[in-house]
Amino acid sequence: MPFVKALIILFLLIIIGSLGTALVYLVKDRTRSPRTVKALTVRIGLSIGLFIILLLAYRLGLLHPHGLPTGRTPPPAENKGQSDGLRQPP
Repeated sequence: MPFVKALIILFLLIIIGSLGTALVYLVKDRTRSPRTVKALTVRIGLSIGLFIILLLAYRLGLLHPHGLPTGRTPPPAENKGQSDGLRQPP
């Protein structure tokens, strides 16, 4: 699992680097060079690749979601006699 996390972080760093490269080309390059478009195309390809890696890692059980409960939670208990500002049906 640490390998997958390291791979994800590496992809994110490369994506940010590609975005920064495109920004430098956009600001510094005054000619009509396609370098900015190529750098942004690389970023899009890397982003799609990272998304596919995330899906595969989840599907293979290498990544597990956390933070939200995964099971069904029972409905909240009704507070009888307490008003929350909503009108109760008769």
